[in-house]
Amino acid sequence: MADEKKKEVIRLERESVIPVLKPKLIMTLANLIEHSSDRADFLKLCKRVEYTIRAWYLLQFEDLMQLYSLFDPVHGTQKLEQQNLSSEEIDVLEQNFLSYLFQVMDKSNFKITTDEEIDVALSGQYLLNLPITVNESKLDKKLLKRYFAEHPQENLPDFADKYIIFRRGIGIDRTTDYFFMEKVDLIITRIWTYILKLTRIEKLLSRRSSARQNMHISFRNLLSKITIQEPTFDRIIVLYRRSSSNPKGERGIYVKHFKNIPMADMEIVLPEKKNPGLTPMDWVKFLASAVVGLGAVVGSLDMPKADLWVIFAVLSTVIGYCAKTYFTFQQNLAAYQNLITQSMYDKQLDSGKGTLLHLCDDVIQQEVKEVIVSYFILMEQGKATTQDLDIQCEELIKEEFGASCNFDVDDAVEKLEKLGIVARDSIGRYYCVGLKRANEIIGTTTEELVLKVKQSANAS
Repeated sequence: MADEKKKEVIRLERESVIPVLKPKLIMTLANLIEHSSDRADFLKLCKRVEYTIRAWYLLQFEDLMQLYSLFDPVHGTQKLEQQNLSSEEIDVLEQNFLSYLFQVMDKSNFKITTDEEIDVALSGQYLLNLPITVNESKLDKKLLKRYFAEHPQENLPDFADKYIIFRRGIGIDRTTDYFFMEKVDLIITRIWTYILKLTRIEKLLSRRSSARQNMHISFRNLLSKITIQEPTFDRIIVLYRRSSSNPKGERGIYVKHFKNIPMADMEIVLPEKKNPGLTPMDWVKFLASAVVGLGAVVGSLDMPKADLWVIFAVLSTVIGYCAKTYFTFQQNLAAYQNLITQSMYDKQLDSGKGTLLHLCDDVIQQEVKEVIVSYFILMEQGKATTQDLDIQCEELIKEEFGASCNFDVDDAVEKLEKLGIVARDSIGRYYCVGLKRANEIIGTTTEELVLKVKQSANAS
């Protein structure tokens, strides 16, 4: 029992994402600065830091978008034909694209889901109560296999040669409803479980745990609304390629972006899903019900005084359970179709180029926030070691915004050194230059010049 409980627990490390919008973070920190002149210099520095970091990534992101244009499932084939490339050259380009993409995913703090995380997530039920599987024959097995052969990684899931699921962030989803059918289903299930215990075949008919199975049923809430909840993955990105019977092969690469996906319903983001049907276990239940019912009836008939009410009760229970299994399947099928529709319109944020643009901007926003928070701490607190700076940055985010994260201090300090606005003393502690000097070191950016020209043109 202890082992089973452990399997339902998933431990996720604190993520490096700063869960605060950049404008809010900048204005909050600026308001903590006492002198208005320093506040103005700080706001100017924040803009120059963002413009500079954006420029650093511009070429890399342009290469990423150019490469993806060749593997866009919609128009990529036409562009590849225009390039007149050999199959080997295309292989190199698609591997280059994946290398860029995985770097961006890492910078955006997305993690590849492991087998353990997938197993725990799929071991329960929430709104989806059907076993959903992937039609692996419709998925390419060469693209990702080749990439991971050249770029090996630890804890890759078993399906990593066919598709990859990235996840970031944790949340909670709550659903409030009457759940009439679910309550009836739960009552029937508990009665049936009691019968199975008496017949000692309960272990043969095990089921997945469900958020609904654990709901408390009483006369008071039987006809009232109740609320169930489930942890969610805040963001999920799925990467895959479809298989093709075309001799030249399928070159389109799918990148799909989802939000707020309940862990127990993670099947809805799987690519190329099979149409759900009655599982072998459902058929076993039907047969087991028939055998148990027939055995009970025969046993009753063999008794000296056969009790017709007992026979009727047993038959009614067996028929009711079979009907319940069938109608539950039909209800779950309708719920599955609704969830898939919802995932397309509500849960899916974007796909393809839109997802990549979102990721690129996300990288810049996070890097800018890390640099600004680190500089602010050094400016206000003075010299600090890497460890002290890390702790102070996390404490600032906790105190001012009520949020927690695993601050990526090494990356932040590296950017500050590259900007030339921090340095180390003789014992390795970091310190920053003043605000005015920092602005002078970075200098006037192209964006500022463009805005100045634009303002002059408007004034005239």
